[in-house]
Amino acid sequence: MAQSAWQAIAESRSETRRADVRLLSGADHYDVLVCKELPRARVAVWIATANLKELRIEAPIGTRARARGRYVSILDSLQTLSDAGVEIRLLHGSAPTRPFVSALNQHPRLKKKLALRECPRVHLKTITIDGRLLYLGSANFTGAGLGARAAERRNFELGILTEDDYLLDQAQAEFDAIWSGRRCGACKLRNECPKPLDRPALPGVKRARPAKSARRKRAG
Repeated sequence: MAQSAWQAIAESRSETRRADVRLLSGADHYDVLVCKELPRARVAVWIATANLKELRIEAPIGTRARARGRYVSILDSLQTLSDAGVEIRLLHGSAPTRPFVSALNQHPRLKKKLALRECPRVHLKTITIDGRLLYLGSANFTGAGLGARAAERRNFELGILTEDDYLLDQAQAEFDAIWSGRRCGACKLRNECPKPLDRPALPGVKRARPAKSARRKRAG
């Protein structure tokens, strides 16, 4: 979908509609979203989070690490997706924590391809997979929100999963409007922002590629 189309969707009036959704509560975020749906990505994964922290998950089934009950960084999974050609974008509201940065440095292939952008006003928590599945809820990209925490230690989180076309388009359009810097011009906090997203990249600083569609053509 062209950028102008995303912009038109983002600026369109919201509408009231019925949609099929699945409620995720607590550990469902890990079991359903992280372990089941995320590995199925084939085209693109767009993640928005207020906080960006290192997130641990169970080692893959069939590995010695799994047999020993070990946990690995979710960046292992994201690197597998990236190696398969999946585009991964991470839009975050605050600076990544040192453990996240350290873990990313241990994944050089992913670090080279992973697109990261920071906007202090970002407080939304969304994950869009292949333009076909949307998570919208309270969970940040953190261990307590999405990671393999015990039920008695993880955050109390609620969210929904949906394949509704309208909700997908609206959520992706809003993500793209922030990501591409179209929200920067009218921002009243612009003078306080360390790096507005509509400014040209500084020499030697990698910027993400221009926005493009994450939606796959649907059969039929």
